[in-house]
Amino acid sequence: MTRFRSAFYVSLYYALLFTAVGIHLPFWPIWLADRGLNAAEIGIALATPYFGRALFSPMAGWVVDHLGERKRPLVTIAIIATLLWTSFAVAHSFTSILIIGFFAAGFWSSLMPLGDIIALATAAHWAFDYGRIRLWGSISFIVASMGAGILLTWIEPSMLVWLIAGALGVTALSATLLPDIRPEGHLKGQGTFGTLLKMPAFRWFLLTTAMNQAGHTVLYGFATLHWQQAGLSSQAIGLLWGEGVVAEIILFAFAGPIIQRVRPETLLQIAMLGGIIRWTALAFTSNFYWLIVFQILHAATFCAAHLGAMYFMQKAIPTSLSARAQGLYSSIASGVIPGLMVPIAGWAYERYDGRAFLLMTATAIIGAMAATILKRYRISQA
Repeated sequence: MTRFRSAFYVSLYYALLFTAVGIHLPFWPIWLADRGLNAAEIGIALATPYFGRALFSPMAGWVVDHLGERKRPLVTIAIIATLLWTSFAVAHSFTSILIIGFFAAGFWSSLMPLGDIIALATAAHWAFDYGRIRLWGSISFIVASMGAGILLTWIEPSMLVWLIAGALGVTALSATLLPDIRPEGHLKGQGTFGTLLKMPAFRWFLLTTAMNQAGHTVLYGFATLHWQQAGLSSQAIGLLWGEGVVAEIILFAFAGPIIQRVRPETLLQIAMLGGIIRWTALAFTSNFYWLIVFQILHAATFCAAHLGAMYFMQKAIPTSLSARAQGLYSSIASGVIPGLMVPIAGWAYERYDGRAFLLMTATAIIGAMAATILKRYRISQA
């Protein structure tokens, strides 16, 4: 496979995967409400997938590292995720929605870390810029969100199941085109999850990234509601969300030169410091023009954190353990910790309204301290 085709197929995979994300993230609560769930039940249904991720991502990582393959397990998991998502079409009770959501989201959540492993390995093999490949996912997210919003003026909310399943289906097809790059000198059973958790640097890395992910729960769960109550129009709120994604796209586009000059641990520090500023500001203002200023910091709190996490694992973790490391990262930093934070964030927002963002400031402070400790370790190329 040529350099151009490799880059194109990885970009296509990200674009299609984030088409599903762009439909799901903004609009899935509408489908849940259409099924008759109340606000409390919707909150539980949205939190359940975090725990599916916590279980399935490490399992997928173990299987991938044990097999020494990347592509075939990814294709299989994508097909299973697609089939599971179609079963939402016959889910009408709260219990059935929770059960399907746990398993469907569990398999879906494995598609990102496994795709990242292939993307990073391909970028290293062909010496192209990972950020400029990954940005197509962010672009696709914007297009899919806007397109789904328009479609929902013409179709019933029940059709969201099929839009998401269709996007996952074409993602599975695109996965068959990905480069089949395997770790050199692979030995089955070489290292365990315990091997990773015994590494002090990896433990501090998990704490840093978990605090960053937890710090976004008020934003993702309640920012739109908070801004609506403050009198902002739907168009203004949509612009604010879109601005954040555009900011991350710009940073992804220039990630190559940055990564060559800035250590991954420093990128994580920048993300935490950006969070301290961003969450504190959002706690005290709903002024549209000030929000425009602070939404730019999404480039730090999301994009810099993501780049720092990906390149840290590529640099610090042996290739024979890379999938397990991604699985633990997805499970703990993107699963268990933010999953536990969601109900706390809801409690804080119910009682303190926008001041709930100060809880996110606290997580960013903890993350900043963890990132500072992490930076003291001298990470060598794995």
